[in-house]
Amino acid sequence: MTNKGGHLKVLREAAGLSQRELGERIGEIHSNVHFWESSGTLPRSDVLLPMAKALGVTVEELLGEARPRRAITPGGKLGSLVEQISKLPRRQQEKVVENLETYLRGLSNKPA
Repeated sequence: MTNKGGHLKVLREAAGLSQRELGERIGEIHSNVHFWESSGTLPRSDVLLPMAKALGVTVEELLGEARPRRAITPGGKLGSLVEQISKLPRRQQEKVVENLETYLRGLSNKPA
């Protein structure tokens, strides 16, 4: 079993699916799932998205790439300000950051 086939098998088993169940969910016969797992051959491109959805992963993860990290952005008023700042020219963004850093340093030096 090659790496890609082993990876597909691990994902399938982690999803709690048999080869037959995965095949049914993606509209393929179970022998195709067996072939992809045992040969390491990638499924056709039209099968990748339904397979990823059935396994609860992204297509990138299905292909063996790391899950992209989601950016954590603040919400509320701070989120709105960050969005406005991100639209400023780079030099103005740097000035805002510089001012915030100075302000935060001042706060951390004050006694509680």
